[in-house]
Amino acid sequence: MTYTKKSITLKPTEIGDLETLFRFQIDKESAYLAAFMPKDYDSKIAYVAKYTKLLKNPNVNNQTIFIHNTIVGSIAKFMIQDNPEITYWIDKKFWGKGIGTKALKEFLRIETIRPIFARVAFDNFGSQKILEKCGFIKIDIDSGFASARQKVIEEFVYKLEK
Repeated sequence: MTYTKKSITLKPTEIGDLETLFRFQIDKESAYLAAFMPKDYDSKIAYVAKYTKLLKNPNVNNQTIFIHNTIVGSIAKFMIQDNPEITYWIDKKFWGKGIGTKALKEFLRIETIRPIFARVAFDNFGSQKILEKCGFIKIDIDSGFASARQKVIEEFVYKLEK
């Protein structure tokens, strides 16, 4: 099934969304591809505490992605080393259906700060495609400890200028 832009909506994340979003994060395949996760990514208590705090932070824009009334992911802008950066997570059941691309395009209409950056594991080809379809350009290669894989891996740094 393909989804139209109209069937995908973004809404500010609420505390009630966190239970569903946490379940997406603890999926082993999803966590592996995300790679750069908190050490305690499988702790619901830590997840809810972290995101409850982030939802109150005016420098963070957390949005929940819906198809009709079903939560299918999340997307956010946060600041890292004075640079705005985006992150997103799509429920594995919805991979490969264009939802990530449509959600990111919509988010970039809401979050207009530029330049804006994104980071992605070297082997997360789906996420790389999403960024490139939305106009991001790969500008650098970095490496870091990927807690979901328990080793250092490369990550690609992307930037959107306009």
